[in-house]
Parts: sequence; C-alpha cells; structure tokens
Amino acid sequence: MQLVVARIGRAHGIKGEVTVEVRTDEPERRLAPGAVLTTDPAAAGPLTIATGRVHSGRLLLRFEGVTDRTAAEALRNTLLVADVDPEATPEDPEEFYDHQLADLDVVLRDGTPVGRVAEVAHLPYQDLLVVARPDGGEALIPFVSEIVPEIDLDAQRVVVEPPPGLLDVAVSGGRDGAPEGGRGGEGPA
Repeated sequence: MQLVVARIGRAHGIKGEVTVEVRTDEPERRLAPGAVLTTDPAAAGPLTIATGRVHSGRLLLRFEGVTDRTAAEALRNTLLVADVDPEATPEDPEEFYDHQLADLDVVLRDGTPVGRVAEVAHLPYQDLLVVARPDGGEALIPFVSEIVPEIDLDAQRVVVEPPPGLLDVAVSGGRDGAPEGGRGGEGPA
C-alpha cells in the first residue's frame, strides 16, 4: 500500500534543498537519508533522500541528483509516497493510518449514526475526518481526542462527541470551505 508522507514545498537556498510539509507521524523513519520514495506525479521520481535537517522549524530535504535551485523548484508540490505494509500498524496505539479509518461507521456516544469516514484530510493546522452523511452531505470533524474520543477498529466504528452545531453545518459538493448556503469567510479554502 502507498502512503503520502510529505509534500515538497519551495526551494531553499541554491544547493538543491527543499522545504517539505510532513504528512507522517514517523518522519525520522520515512524521511531519513537513504529513503527511496515514489512520487506523485510519478515522472518526478523516484527520489532518494540525500540529506535532511531542520531549519527554523521546517524540515529541509535534499535529494540525490538535485543539485541546484532550479532542479529543486521543479519538484514543488510533488507528493512523496512511501510503500507501507497494509497489515502494519503505527507503534503508538493512539495513531492510525488513513486506510484503517476509511469506511468506519461514525456514531455519537449514544450510538446515533452520523455517517461513514470517507477520507482523512491532512491540513496544515490539523487533520479532519471527512464523514459522508446519510443525506449525501459531508461533515468535517476535527480529528482531535476531545471530539473523537474513541476509535474501535474491531467494531469498525468511530465515536464522536462534537461541540454543539458542528454537525449542523453540512458541506456540499466541492468542499470549498463554505457551509451549504453560506458564504465561506475565514475558514480554509
């Protein structure tokens, strides 16, 4: 199975380094020097990590064969993808791979159905569970322990305790950040 572990950002300096937006809880393992990653788009890779370092709170990587700013800039927005054993589970029991959560039933603490997990959206500020509602809409639920207190893989369910009003805002169609019938505003675009 393939797992997106990072997205390449802009070039840093003139020697081929790039910033990366980390999308894995195991960057020291998945983004270590020597790691070979496939890419999306596929034509950009595979890429082998030559060096990695943290600078001003951002992870910087340099890839073998990428030796200047121009080559680094050409990789911008490329997704880095690692091959993962589909039976593998994260070491921390409170962590889950996206594929483990897909299609789980989402219910309130009292058992009231909310929908099914359609995907996990990885945003810069936090992850969201994208829940397909029975009425055809979507609910975007922050994936934090206060709102998602229980995940039972054996029972194939996610228990949520949403704050008042969270499930009342339905998102339709293209998930543009605007509530259905709303105008958007300060939310993510």
